[in-house]
Amino acid sequence: MNKIQQTTDFSASQTVSPVNSYNEWDPLEEVMVGRLDGAVIPSNHPVVTCNVPGVTGRLFGLFAGIKYPHIMTGPAQEELDGFVELLESLAIKVVHPDAVSYRQKIQTPQFRSRGFCNTCPRDSMIVVGDEIIETPMAWPCRYFETHSYRRLLKDYFRRGARWTSAPKPELADELFERDYTIPAYGEEVRYVINEWEPVFDAADFVRCGKDIFVIKSNVTNEMGIQWLQRHLGSAYRIHTLRGKCPQPMHIDTTFMPLAPGKVLINPEYIDVDELPDMFSNWDILVAPEPDPIVGDRMLELTSMCGKWLSMNVMMIDEKRVICEKHHVGMIKALEGWGFEPIPCSFLHYAPFGGAFHCATLDIRRRGGLEDYFR
Repeated sequence: MNKIQQTTDFSASQTVSPVNSYNEWDPLEEVMVGRLDGAVIPSNHPVVTCNVPGVTGRLFGLFAGIKYPHIMTGPAQEELDGFVELLESLAIKVVHPDAVSYRQKIQTPQFRSRGFCNTCPRDSMIVVGDEIIETPMAWPCRYFETHSYRRLLKDYFRRGARWTSAPKPELADELFERDYTIPAYGEEVRYVINEWEPVFDAADFVRCGKDIFVIKSNVTNEMGIQWLQRHLGSAYRIHTLRGKCPQPMHIDTTFMPLAPGKVLINPEYIDVDELPDMFSNWDILVAPEPDPIVGDRMLELTSMCGKWLSMNVMMIDEKRVICEKHHVGMIKALEGWGFEPIPCSFLHYAPFGGAFHCATLDIRRRGGLEDYFR
């Protein structure tokens, strides 16, 4: 076969894209799920340690590049396997990135680092319609993370999806605030990153059709938000919400649209009175206080996430929602709001970056682009 024929074979002109997702709740048909294989303790760069408990940050400095012990990965893998089994029982196609050893050193002209893992595809890629966009993440240890997804990305592209990568950041010292200190709760939020170049994690965005909501955070700056708005163009409107979390990172424990007209909010991190007027006709669902986790000292010391991980749910459709089995208060609240909770154990995934929403990237949902705020 000659080169001209090969080019014709890759044409997407008559292909229906396998990638299609515009919101967080249309019926889910295909999803990426992260994996634990090859995960290592990341380097203790300030942009990393500012968002993890102090003890965990010190461990990063001592053990960077060392594989996580089985006492942590074993329970997490068991829960991950159960989650995947649940998704497949719901007739959802599950795909995974390739297994990668992250013990290799990362080096660019600007920095050196160890790797981390590919447990959370929600951070490194965002799906908008038929397009997958690789994000310019601020953590040096995650610089090449999307390479483990390239087999999948190339397959989606060959079958008609659009595939874009945001400008690869330099992650030079100029991006990070040398004198950054974590603000106390109630103080003005400040960030470890500045506006030196565009950076963002996809998990700082949630999609409601033509409207996309974002928070600025310790991994997402205004330049990153503006890059995505300009790239998407006038078909989409990106709205920046004002949060109160002193260590902001990822919107899905602060503000989670669950269905048309229903949004779940964190009462500690979002002031209901400061929500945009566009939500005046929506049901504002205030998340209940998370159930405390007691008796698991290892999880307490190593979790990267706060107590509000109870909000990190995964919508299967407008009614069914996968949520953490431990958080009984959230399950009861979801039932009271008219949803159908599907409890699943996932607490031990927290040291690797999150829960159900974090651990997934919805590739295909059955539905089209809608304007929910007309």
